[in-house]
Amino acid sequence: MKLRSIKTRITLLITLLVVALFALMLLFAFSVSSSVVQRTARQQLADTVRANAALVTFTDGQFAAGEGFSFSRSGVSCLVYSKAEALLAGQLPVGFSETAAFENGTLRTVETAGGDWYLLDLWVADGWDNGVWLRGLMEVPDSSSAARNLLLAAAVALPLFVLAGALGSYFILRRSLRGLDTVNAAAASIGEGRDLSLRIGHVPGGEELTELAENFDGLLERLQRSFEAERRFTADASHELRTPVAVIKSACEYGRAYDETEEERLETLDTIQRQADRMAGLIGQLLALTRLDQGTEPLRPVPLDLGQLARRAVEEQNYDPARLRLALAEGVTVQGDEALLGRLVANLADNAFKYGLPGGTVTVEVRAEGGEALLTVADEGPGIPAAQQEKIWQRFYQVDAARSDEQEGVGLGLSLVQRIAQLHGGRMTLESAEGAPSAFTLHLSLAQ
Repeated sequence: MKLRSIKTRITLLITLLVVALFALMLLFAFSVSSSVVQRTARQQLADTVRANAALVTFTDGQFAAGEGFSFSRSGVSCLVYSKAEALLAGQLPVGFSETAAFENGTLRTVETAGGDWYLLDLWVADGWDNGVWLRGLMEVPDSSSAARNLLLAAAVALPLFVLAGALGSYFILRRSLRGLDTVNAAAASIGEGRDLSLRIGHVPGGEELTELAENFDGLLERLQRSFEAERRFTADASHELRTPVAVIKSACEYGRAYDETEEERLETLDTIQRQADRMAGLIGQLLALTRLDQGTEPLRPVPLDLGQLARRAVEEQNYDPARLRLALAEGVTVQGDEALLGRLVANLADNAFKYGLPGGTVTVEVRAEGGEALLTVADEGPGIPAAQQEKIWQRFYQVDAARSDEQEGVGLGLSLVQRIAQLHGGRMTLESAEGAPSAFTLHLSLAQ
């Protein structure tokens, strides 16, 4: 079953609403038309009779009709009677055959054989004892005739009214929802081209459609980040796991193919365990980076004493106390996530111990300087050449690959460090040179 467009459905609903409102108005008009017609007729009778009464004159006690006096006007008949109720002027209308008693100033309905009539009598005095009766007569209007006329007018007006309402509603909806067509076309284009980098941008049609487009763009942004993180994770994992998997496979095949001594078998098992540990570390680091990239590991910022946090982070790693020097200022407070910043400190310290001078000292320092909180981890290693200092933040980049394999590094620690710093609104800097110690510094804003 083919679905109608939203514009068509809303237009149909508005049209049905217009028909319902028109029917209610017509019903109301029918209910009040009879009383309105009768009220109008009574008012017309009263106005005509009173206007004629003002034009009555007397000459030597005799009635005389002044200029403008009308005996018949717009269905109203006026008759003049003497005090003795004898007809002096005017003609009874056809159909009125009833003789009704005179009642001064009372507009009443009189039923006759020829139909119902409105009747109004006014006494126009000439002195104390003389005067004339002025009687006005008007046939009561037929309400059914008025209803028929109203129904005929409605039958002519309703189709035009509904057509105009439907066309107007569709035109207004089409203009108001043209932004929805833009969103739909953009979504279809993105779906066909599978390019999540496209954005809808501003759309016409009002605040609601603009907000819809912004939310849609936000959804695309999150989807793009998720797909890119998934693609990067898949590519990185497939590339980096290839080597340890190959080593484990070769060790297993060698153990099966040759009759190893106990010493050789233990060495093979050690090789497999080292590579398995390397794979576990790699997967853990990759998952951590992926969660940070996707935003699935949200920041939980709280006020932290950076010196105390650094102390806890290095103490949990059980480093050789003889090789560790701490210079941690107190009261250096930042706003940050304790778990992520602890991981940052641990990664920097691990790198310093792994790649620093064998047996050399690693210094962890926290201080406040220039309105910033600074955390520095320095080693006594061989240093990093200037040409490679920008590359060390890249994933899987290693300055000395051979040595990194010995130390079981995976080249993700500094990438994770930089990402954590960025999430906290901070930055990482490096001071090093070939043949000189290296110092990695985290720059964060001091908490207010």
